[in-house]
Amino acid sequence: MNLLSLSTTLLLVLFQRHTVGKPLQGTQASNDTGESDLHQDDIVYRRRIQRSAMSCSGRCYWPKAPDGLVNIPVSISTEFSIEERLVILEAMQEFVTLTCIRFINYTSEYDYINIIPGNTCWSYFGKIGGRQHLGLAKHGCVYKGLIQHELNHALGFLHEHARSDRDEYVKINLEYVIAGERGNFEKVNSTNLYLPYDYNSVMHYGAYDFSNTVGKPTIVPIPNKSVPIGQRVGLSNLDVKKINKLYGCNSCSTVLHSSSGILSSDNYPHPYPKNVTCLWLIRTAQEKVYLNFRDFDIQPSSNCTCDYVRIYDGNNRNAHVLIDRFCGIGQLPAVMASGNTILLEFVSDGDTTSTGFTAFYTHVKCGGTFTDASGAITSPEYPRRYPPNQACLWIISAPAGRRIFLTAAFFELEHIFGCRYDRLVLRDGGQRHSPLVGTFCGKMKIQSFISTGSFLRIEFYSDNMFEFSGFRLQYSIRTID
Repeated sequence: MNLLSLSTTLLLVLFQRHTVGKPLQGTQASNDTGESDLHQDDIVYRRRIQRSAMSCSGRCYWPKAPDGLVNIPVSISTEFSIEERLVILEAMQEFVTLTCIRFINYTSEYDYINIIPGNTCWSYFGKIGGRQHLGLAKHGCVYKGLIQHELNHALGFLHEHARSDRDEYVKINLEYVIAGERGNFEKVNSTNLYLPYDYNSVMHYGAYDFSNTVGKPTIVPIPNKSVPIGQRVGLSNLDVKKINKLYGCNSCSTVLHSSSGILSSDNYPHPYPKNVTCLWLIRTAQEKVYLNFRDFDIQPSSNCTCDYVRIYDGNNRNAHVLIDRFCGIGQLPAVMASGNTILLEFVSDGDTTSTGFTAFYTHVKCGGTFTDASGAITSPEYPRRYPPNQACLWIISAPAGRRIFLTAAFFELEHIFGCRYDRLVLRDGGQRHSPLVGTFCGKMKIQSFISTGSFLRIEFYSDNMFEFSGFRLQYSIRTID
């Protein structure tokens, strides 16, 4: 059973069997956690001789099944709370979504990872055989990026700043390293998989890690010392590519982490490849992800059963679907995530001459995408006065063949001729150039409206003065007879 498809209730039942003190199934002694023999602060080697990063001749890698997936049994101690176990599962989910790694529920397998509370964060390097512990301190380590860091060690990856070519990319200031901690900055004889150095890797130390002097960095990127290092938000694009290359995954995955950017299907504007499934995980640093398609040409089929685009409100396929199986020629509506991540999935079959798509993404302060059968959209902080300097966007998305009924339950904005300042803009469609229904301000009457298609776009803007109570709009999605 896949760990990552379980509900909170099932988690309670599932992990009651897996406690730290259960009888040993592997080669490690029950009291031998390895935590007393750490290298580079959080790595335990099976033997005392240090292995080279990503060069263990396959002996420390987890095996691939005939279906191309790498199934790794995992047991999570019940000493972790439900909330902590859910964070651990969320950290695993990015591996499952973007690579061929599959973390599965441990039953009776000989080789497996046993995640237990520890005094710090640590992991064995690669697969050691039998039960291998992975430690997470309950106060300080149960965060997505830190968990992914330790899981990467278990997959066979060492620290990014320790790779053999690191001196071309970072300068190590040993004079500022805490006495006795210089071993954390030793280089290894790594293969590097012929992939670029990754400042953004979840495996990279931060600039001030193990510093003995406040304000003095132990690691300085070169030539640009302002490049950020040491993030623990999630897997980087190169983290994903390294996993897929090391394990020979047939995965087409990209992670985008800039505040804004452009993406496109492979080979655009020429016909996209056949028989592919590609994923783009967009993760902005803050606010909400806004995704807008500029060009869209996906081979049409009945109910989009062949080629299609699907968009999820989160970082995995278990997240809420914002746009489900969209295809054809034209433009997808703009999409707003509820948070700072959104997942775009593109699938093609074996027959196509279509060119694919291009899309632009950025982050915005407020808004969202609504797909429920009915709901309400309100101005920020409604029924209190809305804040100044707002720019909000909502998209209502209905299934094909249905329409959106919209009514205004309350409406009060600043009044000015031409609605040049605070204003509400309604468009019959999902794009910024879709037909204008109207621009409203003051206490103007908003007539009930029925969309002509499956999408409705609502924009709200406020300037830097004169805030009012705002609005509440109610909608329902219905079938037109």
